[in-house]
Amino acid sequence: MGTQHAILILSGLLLLAIAVQPLAHKLHIPFSALLVITGFAASEFLVLSGIDTGIRADSFHDLIFFVFLPVLVFESAYSINARLLLKNLLPILFLAIPLMLLSTVISAALIYLGIGHPTGFPWIAALLTGALLSATDPVAVVALLRQMGVSERLALLMEGESLFNDATAIVIFGVFLAMATGVEDPMSVSDASVHFLQVFFGGLLVGTVTGLLFIGLSKLLHGSVVQALATVISAYLSFIVAESMFHVSGVMAVLVTGLLLGYQSQPATSDPLPDFVQQLWEFNSYVANALVFLLMGITVTLGMFEERWLAMLIGIGGVLVARALGIFTCVPLLNRAPPIEPIKRPYQVIMFWGGLRGAVTLALALSLPTTLEYWWTIQSIAFGVVLFTLFIQATSTAPLLRHYGLNKP
Repeated sequence: MGTQHAILILSGLLLLAIAVQPLAHKLHIPFSALLVITGFAASEFLVLSGIDTGIRADSFHDLIFFVFLPVLVFESAYSINARLLLKNLLPILFLAIPLMLLSTVISAALIYLGIGHPTGFPWIAALLTGALLSATDPVAVVALLRQMGVSERLALLMEGESLFNDATAIVIFGVFLAMATGVEDPMSVSDASVHFLQVFFGGLLVGTVTGLLFIGLSKLLHGSVVQALATVISAYLSFIVAESMFHVSGVMAVLVTGLLLGYQSQPATSDPLPDFVQQLWEFNSYVANALVFLLMGITVTLGMFEERWLAMLIGIGGVLVARALGIFTCVPLLNRAPPIEPIKRPYQVIMFWGGLRGAVTLALALSLPTTLEYWWTIQSIAFGVVLFTLFIQATSTAPLLRHYGLNKP
């Protein structure tokens, strides 16, 4: 695809996003869900008209991995209430790392057993699927929680879990993908665990150093435009340095960089006021999210539902069972820890049902190399799960909040 063609396609996609956003408010459905429908309808119309957009599944990897992921992770980290996050860090880390790892294994096992085709869908394919499905993205639900006046702690628990388990899921996905593509020699469980720790904590170290350097640099810079540009450079620099120079997790590096810069930018009292840096990252996140969901709609085909509908249902069931087991068995155990404020049962129900899958799951699914024989099956399962969470779970969360009396009149 030529440069001019790519710019034309991206401009057209963003124009579609702008055009349909008011319709999402009128129809009371998540904006991301309407983007998927719009992308699918536009793609089918062009195909029926005999127009080739030039968009192919194998064209997405670099765009998704090197452009969209740093934006999505940095914006979430930079915007979160860092001081409230610190107060709830232990339960959030528990939800985001041990619980996410448990969900990955359980959902992978259920999907592997459900499909029951070791040759066409081996165990490594199930692990890849479990990893990309374990990244929660409750953006639509968190916006709904705040709109309905729900406790800020519940919103923070869900948003904080998503922020950290996105990074963990991406690291695990990278380890499994290296094993699947043969980039790494066959690894034992112990070797894979050591590799994960090296990649995870190596990225954390790179992010810490980058964040502290840019905090020092920001004190020398004057003007909101220059400071905003510095945050953009810090996001991509931390990602590239971690990935290309040290071969550790770029996503972890971006996450820590964003948290440090966000913490430094937020005042000690009251909510942070909107500024140009915050608005810039809201814009960046809007563009990245819109393009990811539109690309999903364009990539979805009727053949996926005709040929992979059972795999989609197995994936949805596996994700729901894994999430339920994790929340309703592990959180009560977590509540027994003395320093942690207990997470109430109604909160647990909302965290279970509101654990949507979104942009990160789609980004990982779209980045799968087409050289893998089972890439289309994994992508179909991911699309099916995301569609279920957007159209079923997201739209039914408001009645659930009212049922438990968690909303304020």
